[in-house]
Amino acid sequence: MPLVAALVLPAAFAGGGTRRWFGGRAENQRAEAQAAKDAAAAAFYELDTAQRDLRISIETITAVDDSPAARRAVADFEALGRRIDEASHRYISAVDAHDLDRDDLEASAASQARDRLTAAKDELGRVKQELDRFTDGLDSLLGKAETQLARLAPAVERARQALLAASNALDTARGSGLRADDLAARLAALSPELTKLNQGAGQHGVPGTLERAERVTREAEAVRVEADRLPERAAEIDHRLVSLRTRAQALTTRSEQVEPVLSELRRRFTAACWQDLQHVPDVASENVGQAEARLAEARAAREEQRWADATALLSTARALLNTTDEAVSAAGDRLRRLNAVQKDPGQEIERTRFAIRDAQRLAMAGRNTPDPRHARPLDDSVARLERAVAGLEGRHPDYWHFLTETEEVRATVSRVVARIREERGGAAH
Repeated sequence: MPLVAALVLPAAFAGGGTRRWFGGRAENQRAEAQAAKDAAAAAFYELDTAQRDLRISIETITAVDDSPAARRAVADFEALGRRIDEASHRYISAVDAHDLDRDDLEASAASQARDRLTAAKDELGRVKQELDRFTDGLDSLLGKAETQLARLAPAVERARQALLAASNALDTARGSGLRADDLAARLAALSPELTKLNQGAGQHGVPGTLERAERVTREAEAVRVEADRLPERAAEIDHRLVSLRTRAQALTTRSEQVEPVLSELRRRFTAACWQDLQHVPDVASENVGQAEARLAEARAAREEQRWADATALLSTARALLNTTDEAVSAAGDRLRRLNAVQKDPGQEIERTRFAIRDAQRLAMAGRNTPDPRHARPLDDSVARLERAVAGLEGRHPDYWHFLTETEEVRATVSRVVARIREERGGAAH
């Protein structure tokens, strides 16, 4: 073996390596190319991870939101995806173009690989910046979507629990002998809605499922409340039936006393004092009769457990009895007031004059002359009272006209006082 060969061969095998050595420059270029490859790979991985995260965000938005803004976001994401594909293809092509582990890699090839990989890395970085800006712009849409998704499961569970509670309440009501057919029908109508809730948001969409869950919860809760209250409602209707029946009987008795009152009014006072009351006995009798008929219908509705009908009929009967009560009371009240004014009209006169004087003092407070808007109606009230008093001087005075006139005068004075206080209160502010 030649001496040179003997010297070279041990050196070639001593380290166990197989790569040929071409000098420092080639190895430096290979190292730089490898560094560029590693940097490009890191940029590619970072972009790929960010794209995956962004895709999840877009899917979250599209599951919830179908607004124009959401549709624009989807279109922009697709366009950005094409940019990412282009940058990724450029990176993969640069990696595939050069085998940096080849033993015979030349310095020029390593330099070319480094340049292409660096350019690919820079392009990946620019696309990543675009993706980051796009992601930042989704914050509002994503926040609303995540809020709705966070509400979804609890809303559906609330709907299921509300339906269960309504069903249990209905069973309890039926156990006490109440049919509650209308409530059962309303609960049965919610069964298809429960089926759709169980099918999930994937089939019916998040907004639709949320709306359905909230509506089912609301309607089921209403059924539960009514079912819980049904025994109380039945007892309340029974109580009102007895109470209104007793009141109708009492009003029948009181109505019979109206005719003697009218007789005394006719005997002692002018026709103007009682003419408007002549219809009271007939109206009272008719109203009580109608009220008793409504009560009988309410009783039948209660027996048939038509609760809404029973309640409406009871309200009608009560209104009829209220009207009758007012009419019957009016006759007795009329006689009482006429007796009082006939005996001593001075009390009514003084009461009205006091109201006028009090208003006049208020109108003059802090002024040398009163405001014409206040003085005129007060002066008119004085004249009106004097005319009413003068009307008592005849042989057969119309006491009812006198009483209505003094009431009107006091009402006018009260309005003037309220206006003065309102104006002064506004000026103070």
